[in-house]
Amino acid sequence: MNALNREATDPVWTRLRREVAEIAQDEAMLAGFLHDMVLKHRSLEAAIAYFLANKLSSHYLTPTSLRDVIFDALEASPDIREAIRRDLEAVVERDPAARSMALPFLHFKGFQALQSYRVAHWLWNENRKPLALYLQSRISEAFDVDIHPAARIGKGILIDHGTSVVIGETALVGDNVSMLHEVTLGGTGKESGDRHPKVGNGVLIGAGAKILGNIKIGDGSKIAAGSVVLSEVPPHSTVAGIPAKVVGKPKTAEPGRQMEQLVEYDFCI
Repeated sequence: MNALNREATDPVWTRLRREVAEIAQDEAMLAGFLHDMVLKHRSLEAAIAYFLANKLSSHYLTPTSLRDVIFDALEASPDIREAIRRDLEAVVERDPAARSMALPFLHFKGFQALQSYRVAHWLWNENRKPLALYLQSRISEAFDVDIHPAARIGKGILIDHGTSVVIGETALVGDNVSMLHEVTLGGTGKESGDRHPKVGNGVLIGAGAKILGNIKIGDGSKIAAGSVVLSEVPPHSTVAGIPAKVVGKPKTAEPGRQMEQLVEYDFCI
């Protein structure tokens, strides 16, 4: 299904356009910006390609050339198109500051950086690795979020605030994961090859948490803010501390969706 056919059957795009039109009506000073970024486009894909191209362009990559690259990636990959919509819905569902879809689309750099990464990941898999790595650098400069294009990230992801999030080359992130600012999914510095964390579905990673090494973080687990995780985390466990240890169990099946950040100390570390 091409972009024109999707336009009439896309509830996310319909809602986004309606919300942006209401903002433009209420705040005349932003009308031109909102028209260029959203209202003049026929699909979510066209709008996000235009928006990200203007954010990521440089002296060497013009907005027009970059927009074409991004749009080609979105049109070629149903996976990315689904992920964009699920990510946008995830922000609205989980972040109380996101009172509409328009806010994360226009202003939340965690969402914007994640969608930019998805394009770089597509380029990486298409063996256009130099361009993918160039985009990684531009994404880091524009959004202060550094995600290697080879990393594998699922759908329904919330990167709240985004500042100083780092995700390494061999990291894997499942579906419905939420992470806050200054999270690192990194290596220990002593390994090569497959050296980054594997995060399961529904995981919540608190602000400033560092997860290091090729270790598994089980489905439905919770990583307390500021923790340093160096060993495997069992499914549906809460870990805290430096180094992090199991201290209890989350009260919900998918903490990454409920965003309950209180730590359940069922027993001492």
